[in-house]
Amino acid sequence: MQRYLIEIEYIGTSYAGSQKQPKKMPNSNKPVITIQDELEKAISTLTKTKIKTIFSGRTDAGVHAKGQTAHFDTELELNPSKFINSLNGLLPNTISVKGLKKVEKSFHAQKSAVARHYRYVIANRLQRSCWDEHCLLVRYPLDIERMNKSLSYLLGEHDFSAFKKSRTTNPAKVCKMYKAQAVKQGDYIYIDFVADRFLYNMIRLIVGTLLWMERNSFNPEVMKEILDSKDITKAGSTISPEGLTLIQVIYNNINGEKAHENLFS
Repeated sequence: MQRYLIEIEYIGTSYAGSQKQPKKMPNSNKPVITIQDELEKAISTLTKTKIKTIFSGRTDAGVHAKGQTAHFDTELELNPSKFINSLNGLLPNTISVKGLKKVEKSFHAQKSAVARHYRYVIANRLQRSCWDEHCLLVRYPLDIERMNKSLSYLLGEHDFSAFKKSRTTNPAKVCKMYKAQAVKQGDYIYIDFVADRFLYNMIRLIVGTLLWMERNSFNPEVMKEILDSKDITKAGSTISPEGLTLIQVIYNNINGEKAHENLFS
């Protein structure tokens, strides 16, 4: 049995998240379609066996990815280039495979990951543009220096209960934030987060809180007060998923090779 690591990118707008869900929406006959459903269907078609994938983690409905990862096992010896071409021919236009690599059986797409990198994109101007795509329009002015001061209080290891929605059975609440930084390029603001893990809706709650603080010109120390409170009622609203993208899943090594910059180099 061979184990393969696969890297996927997708536009999450029309999907109910990355992980498999019940087949029907509650109180509806509308089918639930996820990234995992589509990927497993395509891989199973090509291998002619039922394939189960293990994702690095879940992205919520509407969230995008440029570097999501998953692993799967098969008895077949796959040619990465040919297999990727065939997969991309079967997958919907909103999902594509970027890389495929054989890994050791001990590798686990979720448990072997040491960090994840997410980015939230904001268009900061008065009017929308037809060229805006996968970003949130914020019409009031944002102070990039004040935003970064607010974000700096999130760095390090903390209990992030104030930024965790309750609709999850995962008891985890402590995360180690390696990076939380906003960069302005023209009228776009890119907010990058790198941490060992992220809680349910955590980034969307943090960005929602950050925008609420900016709208009211709050002192950056308010972010620390909210974090220390461990009370979600102190935080801002959960912002739209449209501006959020999983950029990369980071592993210490794969097959003995350093892989922080490019998993498939």
